[in-house]
Amino acid sequence: MDRQPLLRNIEPDQSFQPLSPQLLPTVATAAYPGAPQAEEVPSAPPAHLLDDVTGYEGTVGGEENFVPPPLSMAEGTERPEPHPQRAWSIPSVTEETAREAFIQYASSKCCYSAKPAKEMAFRDLRPCNTYRYRLQSFTESRSTEWTSKPYTGQFVDSNAYGPVPLPWDIVVHIPPMFQDYTEKVPVPHTSSVKGCHSCMALGRKACTNCTAIGRVRCQTCNGRGFQFDDRCNRCHGSGFQRCMLCSGTGTKPCTTCCQSGQLLVYIQLIVKWKNNIFEYIADQQSGLPLNLYDTMTGQCIFTDEQVMVSPVVAFPEIKITQASQQAIQQHRVQLTRASVIIQQRQTIELIPITQVYYEWKGKEYSYFTCGVDNKVHAPDYPAKCCCCTIL
Repeated sequence: MDRQPLLRNIEPDQSFQPLSPQLLPTVATAAYPGAPQAEEVPSAPPAHLLDDVTGYEGTVGGEENFVPPPLSMAEGTERPEPHPQRAWSIPSVTEETAREAFIQYASSKCCYSAKPAKEMAFRDLRPCNTYRYRLQSFTESRSTEWTSKPYTGQFVDSNAYGPVPLPWDIVVHIPPMFQDYTEKVPVPHTSSVKGCHSCMALGRKACTNCTAIGRVRCQTCNGRGFQFDDRCNRCHGSGFQRCMLCSGTGTKPCTTCCQSGQLLVYIQLIVKWKNNIFEYIADQQSGLPLNLYDTMTGQCIFTDEQVMVSPVVAFPEIKITQASQQAIQQHRVQLTRASVIIQQRQTIELIPITQVYYEWKGKEYSYFTCGVDNKVHAPDYPAKCCCCTIL
């Protein structure tokens, strides 16, 4: 269950005093009409204004401030010893299926004649089956950062309510497995009220469009005060007009604190769940373009899901066995440096590929049936009247 803070009220720091309006910051830039670009303001006060929290030393900001998991969690559950799997059954394509797929392929092309597909004589069906191995490791990583939001009198969960828990001691709900997800939660007992660093606790900021004077150069006369030897009617000869962005006040509401002048500052825990995927295709040197494999649909013939899976053994294709060993070792070494493996799943897909050799009108040709839906790849189809793009 999530750990909920106590719903009690605490008064903000009474020693805090807002700055005098005379100290309102201004921006010394040329005053031109038009909206200036938005200022980049950090979400939390500068580092030297932040509190020191035990267990969170060095936390300033940014989601890359990862917290390594405790050694006991990083090691995870002990992986069981490899064991032989069931007997593997590899299906094959029949001549009838190969012909039907070829006829359907030819019929889908507007400039292909279906005669070769209907009249061909089979010479050989050579399996070139491909296997796709995939390892998914669902991991959880944690990082911390200081952040803030406008203080409007809400509850302040300060260290007066208890010790601050360490990042990996905070309980959060695990989302659905093998889906990327990010959750941000406040770290209990790290909240405090600070003066807004963006507006110097005044609730308003100097208007950057008029450099806090409330007036800008007249756009009609370009600041000259006259037009064609006549006094400018827009600015009445002064060369300035009221700043429209601040309505002539010289200041604008501070968007960081929403004019409150105070911020609720706290440490935020960023929990990231990620589905890390290792994929390998055991190409049988069929000569097919590599990009075709991405479009082929396979038949799942093996699935293994547990906290820590063991390598596949006794598989007919040695490359798949080697890929399984490599993937598991790689994920174990790389992922546990900054995260915890929650669950693993490995699958093997059979991608049926058959090279069909046939004869038509005394010449030999070949084509491929690919995937469980037997899509055809036939770059040298013998009866086409124009050049077509081979899908």
